[in-house]
Amino acid sequence: MTHPKRTGDMMKIPSLIALAAIFAAPAGAQTAKFPDRMIRIIVPFAAGGGVDSTARLVANRLQTQLGVSVIVENRAGANGVLGGKAVQTAANDGYTLLFSAATHVLAKQVLSNAPYDPVVDFAPVARVAEAPLMLVIAPQLEVQKLPELLAAAKQTTWTAAIPAAGAPSHLATLLLAKQGNVTFSFVPYKGTQPALVDVAGGHVQLMLDSMISVLPLAKAGRVKPVAITSPKRSPLAPEVPTAQESGLPGLTYASWYGIWAPKGTAPERVQLLNKAINASVNELTRSGAFAGLGIDPVSQDADQFARYITGYVTQSADLLKSAGFKPE
Repeated sequence: MTHPKRTGDMMKIPSLIALAAIFAAPAGAQTAKFPDRMIRIIVPFAAGGGVDSTARLVANRLQTQLGVSVIVENRAGANGVLGGKAVQTAANDGYTLLFSAATHVLAKQVLSNAPYDPVVDFAPVARVAEAPLMLVIAPQLEVQKLPELLAAAKQTTWTAAIPAAGAPSHLATLLLAKQGNVTFSFVPYKGTQPALVDVAGGHVQLMLDSMISVLPLAKAGRVKPVAITSPKRSPLAPEVPTAQESGLPGLTYASWYGIWAPKGTAPERVQLLNKAINASVNELTRSGAFAGLGIDPVSQDADQFARYITGYVTQSADLLKSAGFKPE
């Protein structure tokens, strides 16, 4: 005799077995492996600068860590905004990343019509390095030491080159003026190189910028180094004193570099990228590649990086406001 109810139950068994197999399968069988294709790192500045050089070092090691190609693409323009916009509008799948400097997080403080909020519209992945700044002056000037510079600037207003508004070079120059109790006449430039050329030519008297950017001209005698903003002297220029030992203990400042993904990137992908980037930084530190550029490694998880950004933006916004800076 046929039992309809039992027959119905028997028909359900294959479906139940298939369903159980799906839930029992490893996670990798359900979702695609990440990463399984090329990762693109966008640098929002021209090739050859400090940000670009550091990004290429990290990208090279990251390829080994992740087992996929990692390419660097330069999207220079608009004070870094063009490259930032390209990443902000990219798919939030972890395959397009932004490698930029501290300038990135201050877009709203520097630009009157910023196209995005760098704190809200990006996912912090990793902060990778810091670079001390070097104060250089025109070689024709008789000044040799920081106290002499400040004394001279109190007698006659000195001109200061600003490679980019809101960049560490700008903020450190504001801090120098504040702590040295002097007033500078700021001369804006579109990048470090044209600013350096004018300092070397004596058209502008001083500039603060990352040591990696100014050291070659300082070594060549085309600009005169006065001080660096790190807590201790750099082995790349041991003859240059720190600002601290030159009488300004509060002038400790560094440019820094980080990596961001588009907002909404899956946390597990951010975490995987963070671990791979930190491992890459450790390798670069052991090999001496970072030391050769005058930069110091940083290892933070994504949450620590996010908290660092919050503190940096607050501190920098206060400094810009106290100096009377107006967004452009």
